[in-house]
Amino acid sequence: MTKAIEFEKKTKELIDNLKSVCANYGLGNDGNEFKIITQVFLYKFLNDKFVYEVKQIDTKIARAENWEEALREYSTGDYEMLLMQLSESTAHIKPEQFISSLFKRQNEPRFAEVFDNTLLDIAKENSDIFSVVTDGGEKIVLFENISKYVTDKRDEFCKAIINKLINFSFEHIFNEKFDFYATIFEYLIKDYNTNSGGKYAEYFTPHAVAKIMARCLVQEKVKDKTCYDPSAGSGTLLMNLAHEIGENKCTIYSQDISQKSSNLLRLNLILNNLVHSIPNIVKGNTLLDPFHKDKKGGLMKFDYIVSNPPFKLDFSDYSKDLNTKENHERFFAGVPNVPKAKKESMAIYLMFLQHIIYSLNEKGKAAVVVPTGFITAQSGIERKIREKLVEAKMLRGVISMPSNIFATTGTNVSIVFIDKANTKGDIVLMDASKLGETIKEGKNQKTVLRPEEEEKIINTFNRHEAVDDFSVVVSYEQIKEKNYSLSAGQYFEVKIEYVDITAKEFDSKLNDFQNNLKDMFAESAKLEKQIIENLKKLKFE
Repeated sequence: MTKAIEFEKKTKELIDNLKSVCANYGLGNDGNEFKIITQVFLYKFLNDKFVYEVKQIDTKIARAENWEEALREYSTGDYEMLLMQLSESTAHIKPEQFISSLFKRQNEPRFAEVFDNTLLDIAKENSDIFSVVTDGGEKIVLFENISKYVTDKRDEFCKAIINKLINFSFEHIFNEKFDFYATIFEYLIKDYNTNSGGKYAEYFTPHAVAKIMARCLVQEKVKDKTCYDPSAGSGTLLMNLAHEIGENKCTIYSQDISQKSSNLLRLNLILNNLVHSIPNIVKGNTLLDPFHKDKKGGLMKFDYIVSNPPFKLDFSDYSKDLNTKENHERFFAGVPNVPKAKKESMAIYLMFLQHIIYSLNEKGKAAVVVPTGFITAQSGIERKIREKLVEAKMLRGVISMPSNIFATTGTNVSIVFIDKANTKGDIVLMDASKLGETIKEGKNQKTVLRPEEEEKIINTFNRHEAVDDFSVVVSYEQIKEKNYSLSAGQYFEVKIEYVDITAKEFDSKLNDFQNNLKDMFAESAKLEKQIIENLKKLKFE
């Protein structure tokens, strides 16, 4: 067993153990369980990251038999100097706030209070770097009082948590790469990142889809790039994009109406060494109150945008507020009408797609997940957006994905790629709907792409290759001729096979066809006669 696999196994065991503690205290599948699990996991991660960083800075601590006691011997001034040398991705933690310190104090009276106050103090001391903000300017700090979610035996609950955390160290995983952390994050949130029944569903984008989007967007070495997702969820798309660019070569910006999603995204940023972007994570309504502004007060424009927006939701409460003169340019194709019945069927993704187009800078690129019906709709807002993409010459291509690529929805999806610098055309339209294998995930059927299929999609798209019954490369003029359809199938050539034969062979085949027709007509006449006779018999009977 390799070290990475061993650490992955142990990390998953820790997560399972924390869930077991929650279950033992009546919080299994409780709405607050995810808050406890994610915050405790984060406390453990930051604690061990601090120890790891300190040992890199001070060899005396690294060689010490008891690193905690060695740190306690530091004077106040020396300890402050040590903290100043830490990377910004490392939280500042005092010796009395270490997990090992709490472990030694677990038998003190009112231990839950000690535990909670420790977390709250760490959150307060690291507020400037690690806080998510709301569009109203409030800060959502790292930790909260978590023992409040337990109705009884709070001291025992906090003791049980500490005893699970003390037996394992993350110190050995900080050299691991993106795929390791992506796997851990998916495992950590797999029971919590589902449709919670609220106004915004928090769908988890499959890693394969996120990977395809990132690698088709970033095809060369770049740096100092801004990356944005206006409906970020837990941040899978942004993490893949940042990894493709280089975590130290880009800055992440996001907004999402769900506080739960914002907290999960913050955790994802910490795991993936993107702490410098946490202040840009905003909890708020992107459509109604877009937060990120430029120096002149206008909406900020970005280098890269990725998004898997909610497709249909009821936003009738504020749809009229979007249809204003100030928003005319941003929502150029219009705002969907409020249906008399089924308000929840309002196509909110069309609003996000228009916002994304508006939010790209002059050379900006975007990849957006949309319902496949969008690429062929012949009227309405869908058609107007496609016309805009073609007439403004900013369409890079479309990839239609297999059905059930998302286990949470049966809607067929496509990825629309936008590139404001693609003025010459050369647009790739791809039908990848026949790829993948079907597996069962809970009660749902899910299609999973094989690694070689992922590579086929990415390489074909990036090389602008035309492959029979799979992809075509077209111009803006060809798309106009097809009524702005972005469906690859409408551009595939109809192939007719021609076979060279002699006149004698042709006459022979024609004679065979004629004989077969005579036989068929004779058989038909015979059957017709028999039917008539049977009908006559029935009549007389």
